[in-house]
Amino acid sequence: MRGPVIAFAAAALSLPLLAAGSSADAAAEPRVHTIAMASMRFGAVPPGIRAGDVIVWVNRDMVPHTATARDGSFDVVLAAHQSRRMRVTRAGSFAVYCRYHPGMRTALVIAR
Repeated sequence: MRGPVIAFAAAALSLPLLAAGSSADAAAEPRVHTIAMASMRFGAVPPGIRAGDVIVWVNRDMVPHTATARDGSFDVVLAAHQSRRMRVTRAGSFAVYCRYHPGMRTALVIAR
């Protein structure tokens, strides 16, 4: 009878460790945000983008676009109807424009 009691006690002790590990992993996972380009403009920038997250830039137009930071920190080139993923590496405010269509502008605010 001693064997099953020990096995049960060991299983009970390991449960809190598993739960703590999985919630920490979920908090560390990057979130994915989508910003679409359509009708020759950038769509709404989702709130709550943090350093480490991923932005998916989606070009829904029939012409190429870019998502280019004015400070030169990133330059995403998209052919017509193409999407690209970009990992956000640092916090800050970034003015963004399309190199092909300079009137297309938006701003990203990235939290830590």
